[in-house]
Amino acid sequence: MRSGTEKTVLDRAFTVLVAAIYIFLMFPIVLVVLLSFNSGEFLAFPLEGFSLRWFEALFSNARFLDATLYSVRIAAISMLVNGVIGTIAAIHVARHAGAWRDQIRVVMTSPLLVPEILTAIALLFYFYEIGLGTDYSIGIQVGHIVVTFPYVFLNVSSALFNFDRSQEEAARSLGAGAWMTFRRVTLPAIKPGIITGCLFAFVISFDIFNISLLLKSLGTNTLPLELFDYLRFNFDPTAAAIASLSIFLTFAAIFVIDRTVGLRSLRF
Repeated sequence: MRSGTEKTVLDRAFTVLVAAIYIFLMFPIVLVVLLSFNSGEFLAFPLEGFSLRWFEALFSNARFLDATLYSVRIAAISMLVNGVIGTIAAIHVARHAGAWRDQIRVVMTSPLLVPEILTAIALLFYFYEIGLGTDYSIGIQVGHIVVTFPYVFLNVSSALFNFDRSQEEAARSLGAGAWMTFRRVTLPAIKPGIITGCLFAFVISFDIFNISLLLKSLGTNTLPLELFDYLRFNFDPTAAAIASLSIFLTFAAIFVIDRTVGLRSLRF
């Protein structure tokens, strides 16, 4: 048995270790945000001063605005499509897959297991094989849907796993049909999983790079690609302002999840 003093020392050492890990993980994010407010001409630390000039440069740059709107459109479509097909797939696997449930779950989550670059190459070959190529925005949209699908599927599956089906049986025994039971009982119960999965799908799609690089159509760029092209020839804090925009979007999504369904409800 350890004495009270030894236990206190170990608890403090563990607390210091955890705090150090958090600082190590958060420092790059904090540094990027700080650099976006630098008044100097280049990305450099320590800061030369505080200024919003690079955010003004960002929002006055037509290429960045177009890339942002394009990324938002692709992410929104991916979120909506996966919100539907991810929910349907999760319900099927949870209720009707039977003995094949585990195998089907592996297939559904395979985009998370396979490196994104390999998925992008496979889709590129496939689209050229069927004659579609990258002349249209269909390829990049399909790629984003494929990669973000598991986030909706896993969250809705988790909500279904924790759902008590006796509520559905009670509704059916009281005369409710299958559709009314789903709409009035099942859907409200799994709605936190759907919302969480859709927000994750939106954020992940907004930041995808490899899929966008290989499958984008000519003359279009998502925001990560536009940032990559910009950094090839420029090294001013506009790049940090763009990165901060993505960080703010991610934290906004986390805030919405916490306020709507609660972060403790996330179960993968």
